[in-house]
Amino acid sequence: MRILQLDVNSMEYELIKPEAKVYEDSAKKIETVKNAIVLLVTIEKGDTGESASKAIGDAVKFAKQQKSESIVIYPFAHLGDDLEEPAKALDIFKRMRLDAKQSGINVVEAPFGWNKRLSIAIKGHPLAEQSHHYGNADAHLPKKPARKLDISIVKKSDWSGLPEKDHRTIGEQLDLYSFQEVSPAMVYWHPKGLTLYNELVKLMREKEEEYDYKEISTPLIANIALWQVSGHLDHYKADMFVFDSAFGEVGLKPMNCPSTILIYKSKRWSYREFPFRTAIFDKLHRSELSGVVTGLFRVKLMTQDDGHIFAREDQIAGEIAMLLRMVKETYAVFGMKFIAKLSTMPDDHMGSNDLWERAEAALKSALSENGMDYEIKDKEGSFYGPKIDFDVYDSIGRAWQCATIQLDYQLPLNFGLEYTGEDGKQYTPVIIHRAILGSLERFTGVLVEHYGGKFPAWLSPIHVRVISISEASNDYASNVYSKLKSAHIRAELDISDKTLDYKIRDVQMQKIPYAVIVGKKEKEKGSVSIRVRDGMQIQNENIENFVAALKKKIDTRDPDLEFKK
Repeated sequence: MRILQLDVNSMEYELIKPEAKVYEDSAKKIETVKNAIVLLVTIEKGDTGESASKAIGDAVKFAKQQKSESIVIYPFAHLGDDLEEPAKALDIFKRMRLDAKQSGINVVEAPFGWNKRLSIAIKGHPLAEQSHHYGNADAHLPKKPARKLDISIVKKSDWSGLPEKDHRTIGEQLDLYSFQEVSPAMVYWHPKGLTLYNELVKLMREKEEEYDYKEISTPLIANIALWQVSGHLDHYKADMFVFDSAFGEVGLKPMNCPSTILIYKSKRWSYREFPFRTAIFDKLHRSELSGVVTGLFRVKLMTQDDGHIFAREDQIAGEIAMLLRMVKETYAVFGMKFIAKLSTMPDDHMGSNDLWERAEAALKSALSENGMDYEIKDKEGSFYGPKIDFDVYDSIGRAWQCATIQLDYQLPLNFGLEYTGEDGKQYTPVIIHRAILGSLERFTGVLVEHYGGKFPAWLSPIHVRVISISEASNDYASNVYSKLKSAHIRAELDISDKTLDYKIRDVQMQKIPYAVIVGKKEKEKGSVSIRVRDGMQIQNENIENFVAALKKKIDTRDPDLEFKK
């Protein structure tokens, strides 16, 4: 039994038509639910009523912790491959519903066997999306022998039939990335895609250096004991890759926090050394169910522009204010607007009310002082502290939750973190978790659709393609290409025997910002003709002037492609 458990602000589904031989009649065609735990459930062969009861028991416990008003049990046949027969699956769903009702919580029964239109608004806290695997279905299946890899069957994911504006379609057209069946939901970065990705890392490294962060890196694998102390073993194990090794049971890290804390614990700290700001770009692995991964938006291998700030309580307001400026400055680079959402103390929380009140006041004060409008999400903070999430709007008005700032009082206590105060006594620091872009894979997908593949010059994988009109100008075109490369401008050279119209059309199809065209006339004058992606043309421009102007646009991340003579 595979379950994607979602803590939602709201969900709505509409029954379209039956899609299974066995389905339940329902007079109610549209259902709307608020503040609920939604269970997207796939029943596989070998699943039993016992595993169903265990799943419901865990879900009810979580729902009560989150003060959720309802549980929605939603048949969802997309999380597994070896599905149970419809009649048997329906019996298990009925068992789940009965167990949930007996717990006293309100139960919404999404009818079995229907094709439905689904809309969900998921909350933003760390445990809002969890995948679970219950039962022992695999034990009822014959063991499959290890298969020898036949390279002839290794192929990339089929993205045919997707909308033209989908990031997967654009990514294939521009040769940015692919997904291969041998590494499900893990990105294969092609040269151009990795260039784009590295530009995002470069942007964030520059920003972090400006704000005095120290970059670190930690091992990919750690003994499971680390995840036990951090709480991941209790709350996140189903989403981790865990396996036996020569030094015991280990896990691939799904988050950077615990290993970052070990660096903090490697020395003694004084109050004078705070704040200690760390940045990290390590790879993270999360064992998402195959039915919920979507291109770059939800993957099993990711990198975050992750950061952790170890600070005294009296430094919280200043650090949050600095982070808000960092968010504002970063998204201005992309011309993207956002809205901040402040989540306050939940009923089930750690720490004293007085501590929470001071922390929330610091967040509100920082938001106000930075002139940021914000919404209050009452009682939706994490159990360890309040947080600010940011919904970022792309060019067509869609909102994406990207940046997050979280105050954490729990992990410092779990790991026994200390520093020596001015009075010589030992105190516990606070940790501020933050990500500005969030998952770089996901943010890349957002940007590809935000720009439609027409990236500003600084972000574009290729800045310029140099086109020779004829064989007689090939040597001059090569010279121009060399000058661009010497200036660290990403350039390509086309001295093929294809027609000029074909070469220009190919530049347009690849959405390259600039085409530099040279022929006999340009060679004689030592100049270039420039064709800008938006159609603007400049004749007989001095090559040194063009290189200098383009270099300035790239270095300043100027979004405007236009050149003025």
